[in-house]
Amino acid sequence: MRIGGLLSTTLLDYPGKLACTVFTQGCNMRCPYCQNGSLVLPVCFEAPLDEEAVLAKIQKRASVLEGVCVSGGEPTLQPDLAGFLKKIKALGLSVKLDSNGSRPDILEKLRQDGLIDMVAMDIKSSRIHYAAAAGLHAASRDHENLLQPYEESIDFLMHSGIAYEFRTTLVKGLHTLDDMKDISEWIAGAKAYYLQSYEESANVISLLQKKNAPYSAFSPSELEIFLETAAKNVPSAALRGVTP
Repeated sequence: MRIGGLLSTTLLDYPGKLACTVFTQGCNMRCPYCQNGSLVLPVCFEAPLDEEAVLAKIQKRASVLEGVCVSGGEPTLQPDLAGFLKKIKALGLSVKLDSNGSRPDILEKLRQDGLIDMVAMDIKSSRIHYAAAAGLHAASRDHENLLQPYEESIDFLMHSGIAYEFRTTLVKGLHTLDDMKDISEWIAGAKAYYLQSYEESANVISLLQKKNAPYSAFSPSELEIFLETAAKNVPSAALRGVTP
């Protein structure tokens, strides 16, 4: 496992549980608004943390923790992810996986093997604008083929019985109400869907790549309009981390 960071305690990353968060290095997307650029762009990688040392820290706190969130980057790219999760489960801890949904076969296998208890999947944008929001190369913008793995992951999560949530980070200059309408139709009836606000930082990919992308955050009142649009098809939709 290429581990880029460890957050020893969080009440936010794993809903309803006191957890720690393990961040993996590497991703197959280049979302320009991503706040974890140092975990995505290889040129920004620091030396990975020693896996056994990370496990030792988690084991030391296993009597206090209830779960572990594995995030990234994109964790499903890690070839030894399953082995790492087995060690976490052996400590009696629940596992939440944060994923972009690009590898549904991995999600299904991890669920089949009892290695994940919850999945949070990012929905980057509407189907027609998915490639742009995910920072994928123009040559890959064959929408039918591009969307297939995400369609499969959405279907799997909504019908597998596993705990899940979908989430979209809304960015002014990238997302519109039409996008929100399409997303909500795509995941209609989802049990949990959160709208998050873009936050600029020095670790945002577009800034790390020295691209002056015209992105900013929507106002709370604008986000409420997005929420109203989403709730028409996804009654569970809610804002997360948004202050009036």
